[in-house]
Amino acid sequence: MNVRSPEPISFVSPAKINLFFQVLSRRDDGYHEIFSLYQAISLKDTLSISLSLHDKLTCTDPNLPCDDSNLIIKALQTYRKKTGFCSPVAIHLEKNIPVQSGLGGGSGNAATMLFALNTLNPHPVSEHALASFAAEFSSDAPFFFSSGTAYCKGRGEIIESLPARAPMHLWIAKPQEGLSTPAVYRAIREEFFTASFDKTTLDPLSHNSSVGLYFNDLEIPAFQLLPKLSVLRDQLYALGFTTVVMSGSGTAFFCIGELSSPSLPDVHFYPVSFLNRKEGAWYD
Repeated sequence: MNVRSPEPISFVSPAKINLFFQVLSRRDDGYHEIFSLYQAISLKDTLSISLSLHDKLTCTDPNLPCDDSNLIIKALQTYRKKTGFCSPVAIHLEKNIPVQSGLGGGSGNAATMLFALNTLNPHPVSEHALASFAAEFSSDAPFFFSSGTAYCKGRGEIIESLPARAPMHLWIAKPQEGLSTPAVYRAIREEFFTASFDKTTLDPLSHNSSVGLYFNDLEIPAFQLLPKLSVLRDQLYALGFTTVVMSGSGTAFFCIGELSSPSLPDVHFYPVSFLNRKEGAWYD
């Protein structure tokens, strides 16, 4: 439904985790070929947008830049270039997803922005087109136009939506330290690819919580850059979690286990659940 109103419209901007993440090879374009099972989760930012007299982006996090480096602005610029929709907009972001966590907060913001702009446009484009717009400036953003559960290949832009997974009790554990995604990928050494075994035949939907289902190849370079992450993983297991895996390029971990209130010094815990969406609607 298209909306032409000066009143702000709010959209959920979810985070994601990578239930498994394999790095297959280094590409000629500087990116890496990956194979991953992405899952949207209930940890979320909120993006509000309204028609305005001039463009403006504000954010509840004063440390987050609101200039052209923000993926929300990149999404706005790309949408305008592709569609010709030029109405000025006021955007406000309520930020809850931690930065440099591997949870795709910025990419989710950008995808949400594209969807939001499409609701304001009297001549909206297809979701397939929005996903292609997103792929021009982000490897993770196209995922959010899936069902919320998807295999992602290529550099992340090749999406295969999957049925919603069964509910699961999850915690996100985020230490104070962060890591930049480019730095983690730069730390990958050539011998990494020969040592990494072939996991592409795994069918995660046919397993429960068996060993080998949840893994992340990026833990190898991330732990080299920040050895404290390896210590944190051991501490999380010691709390009683049965599965502890870093999401994306880190530094957040998703943790599976029936713990009611986990606690560690200088670690923030978020209880989360899986989140999915129907085509034509956004996350709720």
